[in-house]
Amino acid sequence: MSSTKTIGIIGGGQLGQMMAISAIYMGHKVITLDPASDCPSSRVSEVIAAPYDDVDALRQLADRCDVLTYEFENVDADGLDAVIKDGQLPQGTELLRISQNRIFEKDFLSNKAQVTVAPYKVVTSSLDLEDIDLSKNYVLKTATGGYDGHGQKVITSAEDLEEANALANSAECVLEEFVNFDLEISVIVSGNGKDVTVFPVQENIHRNNILSKTIVPARISDRLADRAKAIAVKIAEQLNLSGTLCVEMFATADDIIVNEIAPRPHNSGHYSIEACDFSQFDTHILGVLGAPLPAINLHEPAVMLNILGQHVEAAERYVTENPSAHLHMYGKLEAKHNRKMGHVTLFSNEPDNVVEFGKGIDF
Repeated sequence: MSSTKTIGIIGGGQLGQMMAISAIYMGHKVITLDPASDCPSSRVSEVIAAPYDDVDALRQLADRCDVLTYEFENVDADGLDAVIKDGQLPQGTELLRISQNRIFEKDFLSNKAQVTVAPYKVVTSSLDLEDIDLSKNYVLKTATGGYDGHGQKVITSAEDLEEANALANSAECVLEEFVNFDLEISVIVSGNGKDVTVFPVQENIHRNNILSKTIVPARISDRLADRAKAIAVKIAEQLNLSGTLCVEMFATADDIIVNEIAPRPHNSGHYSIEACDFSQFDTHILGVLGAPLPAINLHEPAVMLNILGQHVEAAERYVTENPSAHLHMYGKLEAKHNRKMGHVTLFSNEPDNVVEFGKGIDF
């Protein structure tokens, strides 16, 4: 790999922080753009404190860095297009635009990548909801801006339509049919513009639309696991992927259905820091630098637990009682309810015995 680079990361949250740590271990310099000067990344990198759509600040970052990347989807793609030089953003802005808009994303997945998605339709107003078959269950999602359950309305009966209609009249939406699935899974894949490398299939358990627990490897058949990996690789190759991408999926008894993609390292891949020989952050940095990518090996089965604001004290007690658990705290100054404050990873062949924070033992 070539000499030291200066890598600019747009977004200074925990993903940016962990990207920066990987980059620093490889000998590179990191500059982060984030609205908050005391963001998690400020502990490990220089910070340009400015809004994400501040084109002058984006230009300053671009001028000072060899390579740019981002830690989350809601980055101003037009602003980036205005300041980046050729090849400076290996992920490109097309991937940003696809993942920022569920309508674009569904079209890409079903028509370009030609992978199976849940039945859906585009909703531009409440008129598009008048003829839906209420013998089925749905989730209505705004096309842009939603995360961790925000901008969504589940429709299981006529009583849900008032709120759904209001959401449909406020923004473009996608209406998805509920899929009868056995497990929610995800696959992390990284590319360097030419080749890809793929991580083990991860099993994800959500509470209130927020990831609570990830189990690796997912408890599905080898056949389905191979299919899930093949789908993730197919999507990555269609994108000429640089950096890390997460493909969220549903596993049914005999098929894999793609839910959505995230063009960055993902909460469900945090276990890889300890449990794999290379983490999703390592392969992200290698990928955006165009460096060769390693094959990924899982050392042992592992479980990752998210630590939300209401779980911080419990997590600190937990690692005192379980000293082989790996604690990661992100350095966020305020522990708000349901805010991701950190995570714990531990090796375990008995994932059901690893109790989520706030569940079973309600801390």
